This record gives sequence, structure tokens and C-alpha cells, in this order.
Amino acid sequence: MTGHLDALTRDDDPDGQAPLPFPAAVDYARTVMAWSREAWPGTMRVVADQAYGQHRLQRFDVYAPHDAREAPVLVFWHGGGWTNGYRQWVRFMAPQVTRLGLLLVAPSYRLAPEHPLPAGIDDALELLAALPQRVQEWGGAPNRFYLAGHSAGGHLATMAALSAERERRIPGGAIRACLPISGIQDLHDSHAVPGSLEERVYTHVLRGLDPAQDVVFSPLYWTAESRIPFDLTVGENDSERVRRSNRRLQALLQARQSPVTLQEWKGRNHFDTHLDLRDPDHPWYGLLMERIEATA
Repeated sequence: MTGHLDALTRDDDPDGQAPLPFPAAVDYARTVMAWSREAWPGTMRVVADQAYGQHRLQRFDVYAPHDAREAPVLVFWHGGGWTNGYRQWVRFMAPQVTRLGLLLVAPSYRLAPEHPLPAGIDDALELLAALPQRVQEWGGAPNRFYLAGHSAGGHLATMAALSAERERRIPGGAIRACLPISGIQDLHDSHAVPGSLEERVYTHVLRGLDPAQDVVFSPLYWTAESRIPFDLTVGENDSERVRRSNRRLQALLQARQSPVTLQEWKGRNHFDTHLDLRDPDHPWYGLLMERIEATA
């Protein structure tokens, strides 16, 4: 394995991030960061701290099979409510993804409230503009991208999938599918309870913007021209907003005759849906490979 954990973490300085809002989020963050410190000597190639912009958080890490050649590329954005998180939260997936013959790209992005939306969305699009010219260095195919992410990262993956080709950030047909996990697909809440996560969208994530911008930055409202296949995943015990917004996104995509599925994992909550991917036999990896085979 090339690269070292110091290189993987030095640009994701925790200073300046808002405190995580509740204990379950803290437990999740501690777990995935602990997993990120595990070593897998010789099992894959790790290329850390690649820039796609000038800001210290406009960076990505690559995990590649040693023999990768024209391999599909999974881009997976971390969660954290658009205010928190590190690309290292995705690192534990690397053994599973590379074992399947894929490259894994784990990006960081600018965070609210210092950088409210659309900063995170702009960063996702900027990354996708840069990757086709870069992934060939590590054996990746420049036209076989699969986008995914957890929670806020699922939102960014969906926004990127629905808008990247339209805004000419990536060649047409390069994004083969999107598989967001517990993504927030609708930011709007007309009755956000004070102190709730829904209120944080307006006080932190859209800070300084007209609240009506929640429409512009919600994937639900970008489906009109979509033809990209989607495989949506939520937990049975996910938040009502996550479950409802994914069902609505499914309905809209179906109305556009876009290929779409919706998985609801029994007994799993908002954090389980990502933590469960530590299991190399988890059904999500099977879903990913089915989509790759169908869009080859």
C-alpha cells in the first residue's frame, strides 16, 4: 500500500467543524474514523491527497486494485449534514470495492456554515470535471463512473448525477448510474422545528441565502431530463424526511421513465445503512455490480 494515514488525514483538519448534533452521529463518526486507521498491507494501491481545486478540502483519495485497467470508478461522498465529515469516513469500504475490481474515489468538499450550499454541489461537479483526465493514471476508465454517497453525501451524489452532464462538466454517458444511501433528496421543510436537523438546513447549510433556495438545491426538483439509472437505498428506521424524499424521487424518476429502484433495509437506521458496508457480502455491493453489468 502506498501512502500513509498521515497523508490521508492532514488536509482534513477537524478544527473549525461544527460539533456533531447528537450522540448517534458522534458514535458513527468515531467508528468509521477508527476503521480508517486499519492497515491493509499490499492489498491495493492508495493514492492520497489529490487536488481538484485550490481549497484544502478540494481533495480526493484513490483506492485501486494493483492490476486495474479500464476499471469502473465508484465515487463515494461522505456524509455529515453538509457541516461535518471527512473523506476518511469512506476508507473502510476500500477493501470491498477494490476486491470487486473497481477504483474507489473518496472526496472531501467544502463544508457549511463557512461554505454554505451550493459550495458542496459545486465541488462535486468540479471533481467530476477533473476525474476523466485523472483516473486513467490509476487504471480507471474515463467514461465509467458510478456515483454514490451516504446522507449529505447521497444528496451530493444525486445532485451531481442529475446536473453534471447538463452543465457539461463530464462527457455524456460517462455517469452510468447513481446509488445514494440514506440521501436527503428534498431540503424543504416549511415547519422546521427549532433545534431540529431540518432547521439546521436553514441556519447552517443555507446560511445567508434566501430560504427559498432549498428548492434549487434539492435533487427532487432536478429530475426533468434524467435518464441515468438510480438505485436508492434507505433504512426502515431512517428519518421520515429521508424515507419520504426518496420515495418521492423514485416516483418522479419513474414518471420520467428513468430506470430506478428503491431498497428499504429492514431494521436499519440512518447510520447502519453505511456502517453495514463493512461486510463484503452486503447486498449493496451486489446491487452495484448488477448495475455495472447492466450499464457496461
